[in-house]
Amino acid sequence: MRSSTPRESTLDELRNSGHVQLPVKAEIRRNLLDRLRSGEPRFPGILGFDDTVLPHLERALLAGHDLVLLGERGQGKTRLIRTLAGLLDEWTPVVAGCEINDHPYAPVCVRCRRLAAELGGELPVEWKHRDERYGEKLATPDTSVGDLIGDVDPIKVAEGRTLGDPETVHFGLVPRTNRGVFSINELPDLAERIQVSLLNVLEERDVQIRGYALRLPLDVLLIASANPEDYTNRGRIITPLKDRFGAEIRTHYPLELDAELALIRQESDFADLAGLPAEVPDHLVEIIGRFTRLVRESTAVDARSGVSARFALAGAETVAAGAVRRAALAGEERAVARICDLPAVVPSLMGKVEFEVSEEGREQEVLEHLLRRAVAETYRRTLGAADLNGLLDKFDSGDSVESGELVPAAELLRRIGQVPGLAKIMERLGMSGESPGQAAAALEFALEGLFLTRRLSKDATEGRSDGTATYRT
Repeated sequence: MRSSTPRESTLDELRNSGHVQLPVKAEIRRNLLDRLRSGEPRFPGILGFDDTVLPHLERALLAGHDLVLLGERGQGKTRLIRTLAGLLDEWTPVVAGCEINDHPYAPVCVRCRRLAAELGGELPVEWKHRDERYGEKLATPDTSVGDLIGDVDPIKVAEGRTLGDPETVHFGLVPRTNRGVFSINELPDLAERIQVSLLNVLEERDVQIRGYALRLPLDVLLIASANPEDYTNRGRIITPLKDRFGAEIRTHYPLELDAELALIRQESDFADLAGLPAEVPDHLVEIIGRFTRLVRESTAVDARSGVSARFALAGAETVAAGAVRRAALAGEERAVARICDLPAVVPSLMGKVEFEVSEEGREQEVLEHLLRRAVAETYRRTLGAADLNGLLDKFDSGDSVESGELVPAAELLRRIGQVPGLAKIMERLGMSGESPGQAAAALEFALEGLFLTRRLSKDATEGRSDGTATYRT
């Protein structure tokens, strides 16, 4: 929540308020130290990096270094970079109307220096929130020097100004983020001649535009992200640019399962899907998390391309969407995801994984096998030691139970019948409610676990991917 904008509106009022000007890196250093001392979260929403990435990042910021985050896709590099804007002061003064956020105490652009000389203490001041002091550019092959640094503005020239007038310059993204944080994502994708344009920004802290006699000292924290494979002398990065960054920090995928699950819960958008809240029980979130980790570790998958965190998030959202679809078709008031919603995950996620050449044609088979392993591991952890005889007794007389994505929870419970010990099963799965959807989710997971441990058999309907299956002895 934003606080109210400060009231000072002229240079004299700003001086009388006691405001002190700080370079942006000193500002970040001061605010980071304050949070370190107070124990406040320094990088809200960042999970799994506490003991690995964040200490290196904090040291780099305290040292005042521009830095590069190196990591495979989907490791949270951009998310982490965006949290750095939260270390800026909430409000900062700028010369009113300035394109590059000049500080009223020390304006640097031609326009603001002229206004300061003309108006003195009446120089108008406005305030910028820290959210407006963050800039970002995804590096693409068509990015130009004008995009990043600046170029001649033909409209200003057409208005009658001479071509050599510094006020005919149209500033690029980096100068417009002066006194803030600027991020370049996928830095090696910039053409080499564009990378050269950043050398002065990182070392001399100024920019040069089209041969103008214009030295524009910048106050900016520059952060870049890159894939480690590209950020080498053999890759697409020029050595002088590497040399000018003060720190290189490696990111990684979550090292522990708990961090993976916390990330899925935090980032997945299934709390209110299409206006209908979808509940994804903890055991299904765990299955998705374990599945993601198994795919990353699989020798069938190209480890260099990585398996993004978006793989797990999309999987959880697909499962939730299946529950919402079933609830809409069956007229259920509450959408609760079940095991039968998992088969749809494989075809929806296949495009997010790069397989080894030797596995061509077996992609779906590989993912289906790893998904079954994830279900089995989750079952062993949660219900492996549980007494499921009450459920197994339902099949003693040769009965069978058919389930599927379109079978409503109430209908599945009717087909199974009353199960002794159901409350214990739900308790082991962390379910505190007593809704039909939760009971059906618990029992269907138990049935699938009994099948995977060979205590029940299962007949899946050929040619269908909606989870339709019949459980029997």
